[in-house]
Amino acid sequence: MTQKFDVVVIGAGPGGYVAAIKAAQLGLSTACIEKYTDKEGKLALGGTCLNVGCIPSKALLDSSWKFHEAQDGFAIHGINHAGVTMDVPAMVGRKANIVKGLTSGVATLFKANGVTSLQGHGKLLAGKKVELTKPDGTVEIIEAENVILASGSRPIDIPPAPVDQKVIVDSTGALEFQSVPKRLGVIGAGVIGLELGSVWSRLGAEVTVLEALDTFLMAADTAVSKEALKTLTKQGLDIKLGARVTGSKVNGEEVVVTYTDANGEQTITFDKLIVAVGRRPVTTDLLAADCGVTLDERGFVFVDDHCATSVPGVFAIGDVVRGMMLAHKASEEGIMVVERIKGHKTEMNYDLIPSVIYTHPEIAWVGKTEQALKAEGVEVNVGTFPFAASGRAMAANDTGGFVKVIADAKTDRVLGVHVIGPSAAELVQQGAIGMEFGTSAEDLGMMVFSHPTLSEALHEAALAVNGGAIHIANRKKR
Repeated sequence: MTQKFDVVVIGAGPGGYVAAIKAAQLGLSTACIEKYTDKEGKLALGGTCLNVGCIPSKALLDSSWKFHEAQDGFAIHGINHAGVTMDVPAMVGRKANIVKGLTSGVATLFKANGVTSLQGHGKLLAGKKVELTKPDGTVEIIEAENVILASGSRPIDIPPAPVDQKVIVDSTGALEFQSVPKRLGVIGAGVIGLELGSVWSRLGAEVTVLEALDTFLMAADTAVSKEALKTLTKQGLDIKLGARVTGSKVNGEEVVVTYTDANGEQTITFDKLIVAVGRRPVTTDLLAADCGVTLDERGFVFVDDHCATSVPGVFAIGDVVRGMMLAHKASEEGIMVVERIKGHKTEMNYDLIPSVIYTHPEIAWVGKTEQALKAEGVEVNVGTFPFAASGRAMAANDTGGFVKVIADAKTDRVLGVHVIGPSAAELVQQGAIGMEFGTSAEDLGMMVFSHPTLSEALHEAALAVNGGAIHIANRKKR
C-alpha cells in the first residue's frame, strides 16, 4: 500500500528536521527521508551541521581553546601548572559523543512529534511523488501533498588538490585527525578554513592558509576583517593572500603544494592539507527529469522569496537554494515554508541573518557593512567600543576586539552591528533583535544593560554613534 503524507521532507539537516517537526506540530502528517549513516552504519539525523559541520567543529574549537588557555592563559590568574598535554583521540572522542547525543536527540524529537522517519535516498518525481530507495535497494513510491527539498550541501572539490581523506582532506576529514600534524596547510581563508586552522594551530601545528583572493574576509566589515587578520596572524596562522593553488603531489605521508602569488610560482610541503574552498548544493539524483523543478545557473534549486519552486506544493530550503549556507537560515526557511503551507503569510527577513566565525576572538555581524552602505550612497554615523575598555572583558583577560554599530545618519536607525571579540555571536544577536524592531542607536543607548557584562560594549558603541559614549572619549563630529 502506497504511503501518503501531507508533507514529505527530503533531508534531515537543520532545515529538513526543523521543517518536519514544525509540520507535525501544525497537524500535518509528515515524513522525513534521510540516507546518512554514522560509522556504525546507523541512521544519523541532523545533516552536515550536527554530524560533520557546525557542532563537531565547535566541540574541537572549545577543547583546543581550553588547552591553549591552560598552556598560556592561566598564569595571569595565579594558576600555576606544568606539563599540560593534549590527548587528541580523547578530544575527538568527546566530539563524537556530543554528535551522537544530538543526532539521537533529533530521532527522539521525531518520535515525540509524530514525524515518520524514513531511511534511504529520496528523489522527487512528477506529480509530487517521491521515490524512496531504501538501504537494501528496494524502492517505494510515496505520495505527498507537499514536498520540501532540504538535501543540503557538500564540500567543493578542486582539481589541483584531489581529496583522499588521508593526506589531503576536506572539512569532514579535518575533524578526525588522531594526532597533530606538524605542518598543516589550509586552502581557503573562509569560515571553515579559519576555524579548522585555529583548532590545530592551538594544538601545535604550523598552519599556513592559502587564500586565492587578495582581500581577507570580504563579506565582513573592513574594520573587522583588518582586526581579524592582525589577531589571527599574531596567534600563529600564516595567512597568504593572493595565493592560488595550482597543483599538489602526495609523496608518502606528505604533500607538496604548488601555488602562484605576486612573486610567481611557489611550492610548500605539508603533512596534512585541508581543502576548505566552500560548499556546493547536493542535487545528485534529487530531481527526476520530468518533475518540473529547475536548477539555476549555479546548480541551486530555483525558488522564489518564499522558497517555492516552479511546481505548486514543492519547496526547497537551506543550502540547496540561493543565499548564505547557514544552519539557522535553513531552519527558519523550513518554518516559514511549513507555516505558509498551513495558510499563514509568514515572511523571513533575509537582511537580518547573522554571520559568525567561531575563531577566538569570535567574529560576527548582522546587517550591512560600512563599505556596502557607503557604496550605496547612504550617509552613516558609526560608533565603536573596544573590549579593552570593558571591565568584564578585563576581568576575564579577554580584551581583544571591539563592537561597531552603524546607523543611518538621517534617521538614526541601526543598519549594522559588527563585533570581533569575546561572545561576539551573542552580542550580535542582541543587535539583530533590536534591528528586527527597527531600533535606533538612541534606543539602544537608552536601554539599561546589566553591569558588569560584555553586552555593555554594545550599549557604549550605540551611545558612541551620536557622540554620547561614557567610558571612552567620543570622536568629534565633522
